[in-house]
Amino acid sequence: MDGWPSPAERPIFVIGCPRSGTTLLQLMLHAHPRLAIPPETRFMLDVYRRRAEFGDLKDGANRRRLAEAVTGPRNTRYRDLKLDRDETVAAIVDGPPTVGSALGAVLRQYARRFGKERWGDKRPGYYQAVDELRRMFPHAQFVHLIRDGRDCVGSLKQMPWYKQTSYHAISTWAEAIDYGRTAVRRLGPDTFHQLRYEDLVADPARELSALCDFLGEEFDPAMCEPRRVAKSAVPKFKTWHSNTSRDVNASSSGSWQDRLDPWEAALAEAVLGRRLRENGYELSGAPRPSAGDLARYARVSTKRRLARRKRLWLDRARRLREADSDVAIVTAESGSAASSEHTAESDG
Repeated sequence: MDGWPSPAERPIFVIGCPRSGTTLLQLMLHAHPRLAIPPETRFMLDVYRRRAEFGDLKDGANRRRLAEAVTGPRNTRYRDLKLDRDETVAAIVDGPPTVGSALGAVLRQYARRFGKERWGDKRPGYYQAVDELRRMFPHAQFVHLIRDGRDCVGSLKQMPWYKQTSYHAISTWAEAIDYGRTAVRRLGPDTFHQLRYEDLVADPARELSALCDFLGEEFDPAMCEPRRVAKSAVPKFKTWHSNTSRDVNASSSGSWQDRLDPWEAALAEAVLGRRLRENGYELSGAPRPSAGDLARYARVSTKRRLARRKRLWLDRARRLREADSDVAIVTAESGSAASSEHTAESDG
């Protein structure tokens, strides 16, 4: 990885369509002796998108406000990290004055909790926010896990927290595939890595060895036994992740055949067919869906894409009023000047 910082300076983000196996992959990475990947935090993008509310982070009082936004509200899932709140606040207040540095301090603290050197984060929906994450963490690496879209939709239907329709679920998988294809082409093989869930559970050692090559880490066989770290890295209330406490297996592959209604399978294959084939999934030959289902899917898909486009426009407008250096994490290798400036400001 010539031209990149050391692996320890490169955060790891696990992304993919919800119910594609990202929690399993999180645990596999967390089982590595150098890597710490927490359960979903829910504060990363929220803080980034609200950054204007905190004001100039060169002011320690503003950094404290940001720290309280991370550690205070229950919906951030900060409590799932089981960190000392006072230590987290202090790490942010005493750290460099950027959003990336503040958020990185939290997850670096999580890594230290396990005696690990390198941190990351996992949230399926990050597939929509690769640019935002790269702005905070310019040297980040992304791992995109792909699973048969029909299985993702079938699994989402079973989740107590999923309140959307099957049209939304199908559109979500299409987006994850499309955004992933764009990212891997634009960012290149040193930054964006894709693998299939089905291959991962069929031969964990092979897939994880390739993943470690991408990350610049040595493969460790412990990664093939994620159940050993599930108790410490999966919150108890997430009962839908009970399979993570068992040996890795492929029992859920192809489960869509029992979970999807005929109209859902027909719609999924009609609108996802090309993407499914390109990723190595065979079609069942389901009949063509009704015109009504196709029209409803088109409306949902268009509405979702317009909403994302609006978020991008808003973010670009905010960027015009700030420098990238106000947002990006300050690292040992990339920000010694910024760190020196911050130290002088703090001492003064």
